[in-house]
Amino acid sequence: MKYRLLCGTALAVLGNSAFAACPAVTVADPMGVATGAFPQQYELVEFEAAAGCTMEFSTNPDIEALNAEIQGNPDLPPLAERLPAEPLVVAPYDMIGTYGGTFDALSNNTEAGTSDFLSIRHVNLVRYADDLTTIVPNVAKSWAWNDDFTELTMTLRDGHKWSDGAPFTSEDVRFWLENLSLDTNIREKAADYVLAGGEPIQIEVISPTEFKFVLAAPKPGLLVHFATSYAQPFQPAHFLGQFHPALNDDADAKAAEFGFESGYEAINYYFGASDWTDTPSPMLRDPARAATLPYATQPTLESHIYVADTTEGRKLVANPYFHQVDTTGQQLPYISRQDELYKNDAEVRILSLINGEVDYKAQSLQLPNAPLLLENQEGGGYSVQLKPTVAIPTLSFNVTSDDDAKRELFANPEFRKAMSAAINREELNEVVFFGQGEPMAYTGFSPLPDFAATYGKVGTEFDADGAKAALDALGMVDADGDGARELPNGDDIVLNIQFATQGMSGDLLELIAQHWTDVGVETTVKEVTPDEYRAAQSANELDVLAWWKGEPLAIALGTNEGLVPPFGSYFGHRTGMKWAEYIDSNGSAGVAPPAWVDALVEDVATLQSAAPGSAEASAAGEAIAKAFTDNMLFIGTVIAPSPIVVRTGLKNVPEFQTSSYEYYRTYPYRATQWFLAEDN
Repeated sequence: MKYRLLCGTALAVLGNSAFAACPAVTVADPMGVATGAFPQQYELVEFEAAAGCTMEFSTNPDIEALNAEIQGNPDLPPLAERLPAEPLVVAPYDMIGTYGGTFDALSNNTEAGTSDFLSIRHVNLVRYADDLTTIVPNVAKSWAWNDDFTELTMTLRDGHKWSDGAPFTSEDVRFWLENLSLDTNIREKAADYVLAGGEPIQIEVISPTEFKFVLAAPKPGLLVHFATSYAQPFQPAHFLGQFHPALNDDADAKAAEFGFESGYEAINYYFGASDWTDTPSPMLRDPARAATLPYATQPTLESHIYVADTTEGRKLVANPYFHQVDTTGQQLPYISRQDELYKNDAEVRILSLINGEVDYKAQSLQLPNAPLLLENQEGGGYSVQLKPTVAIPTLSFNVTSDDDAKRELFANPEFRKAMSAAINREELNEVVFFGQGEPMAYTGFSPLPDFAATYGKVGTEFDADGAKAALDALGMVDADGDGARELPNGDDIVLNIQFATQGMSGDLLELIAQHWTDVGVETTVKEVTPDEYRAAQSANELDVLAWWKGEPLAIALGTNEGLVPPFGSYFGHRTGMKWAEYIDSNGSAGVAPPAWVDALVEDVATLQSAAPGSAEASAAGEAIAKAFTDNMLFIGTVIAPSPIVVRTGLKNVPEFQTSSYEYYRTYPYRATQWFLAEDN
């Protein structure tokens, strides 16, 4: 039985349809149907008008069995009651897909090397199209800015539902903002993306399908943030809200029914204290307890939802209420199941790829992996795309080290410039990247916008003699004649670069360590897991930090996370931890940053509030690029292409524009219309 959505109700269509069937429009074959307002997708009314049809809807024949695996979900109503009245119509890339199969994913560990997999099921209010230029609707149907970028009005889809069938409305956005993001009982410090001009963003709920973000200062990059970030600006108020004291006088009593001591404990159990959507679910953190609760995980709007979560990996099934359909009316996603397996050893992961055990992989792969992957692609049943990256492999020194002598040295820009000059980037490019890369400084932006173009090579020239002279001038000499320089106070120093393959190539770092040792600064390299790296980073224990950094201008307009202390997040590259502590505490804790950092913070604020492309924005952006390169806080190395592995049986996967986290990996490439040509 198929259904036609009509004014929010269903008409059963038996036998031959009374309506003209919609054509199987794809990107490869538009079948004469005009392009919609946005590339590769349509609103329902728009598509029906363009195609001269009335759409009938159908769903995965296994959807009831899949739904039965979702702990706490009720029996399914008919499809017409699950789809929005205004579903998003997606044109598949090459062909209309078929249902079924299991998507096999590979990650390093829980919260490590997982964003690839997260991005496959991810949704947000909007997203970037695969041109990485055009922002298009997703969860939101439409949006509108006021003239000065201080009010962003968004319209949701009528009839959109959470994965448990509860209505999704503007109240879920308000709940995310007011009761989670800005509640200090849940998040001690508000993230920059919920602030504008340093003040919390406000929300006005206009109707169940319309709301307005009101900003204290212009922030045109807010929309880009929604298009690229893992942070989803909506949470299930009907579920989490029952535990929130501001919304339910009996919140603690309700939480007690679930075995929690308070409502906030229940919220933390399901949601945690972060918008990061890959924190361990209750099924992993407390499996015995999760099994006894009405819901093992909170409802989602994503294409798939957790049904199992262990130390070995995760399992998900298709969301039976997902809001997208293809051009023939088939509810997406096509793929029934997703399995994520953890393998923390880089060589073991590569072997799994070569053996054809993985459907898609990009994260934690770097150009040095490419020859082996290319050599085995035919036998392994996969193809390799070599694509440009946005991020530059960078190093930094812990400028707020707990060791006073190291902090004094590391915080000196002349030391950092000397260590940059000691790196032979041409050798790095030839040996590690097969001549396919380009030496690049880190300017605060990558790729380089026009206003930063002249700064892209600053400090990248190899000058070992100059580096030695600069180190001598700093008092960092080899006083005891053992071949290794000491700190200016005479203490021995060995730089130990700890790295994870998720963030940097070991081959690259081994060469850099040799370059630094060659100028007298003894350096060793040690591979650790991503979790070990992040734990040491968070504890301010690393002398040298090694991770990639990328910051497209559009994304920098939406969040200052990579541009102000500590210059990154837990998941990547942070330095200046105690500078951030000083700023956050208004000088009552931490280490006072130098004057150039204070000026940088002001320039970032100006950049974010200025009209995009204006002279004011360009001037602020150039000042940021100059500050980063003048002070060499991050030492850029070589930017190079990176491999993407796609198994042959996975269909409707396009050529990527870039291999990057910055645009949230697969999100622009519409993984909900990927499908498996055979059961997997």
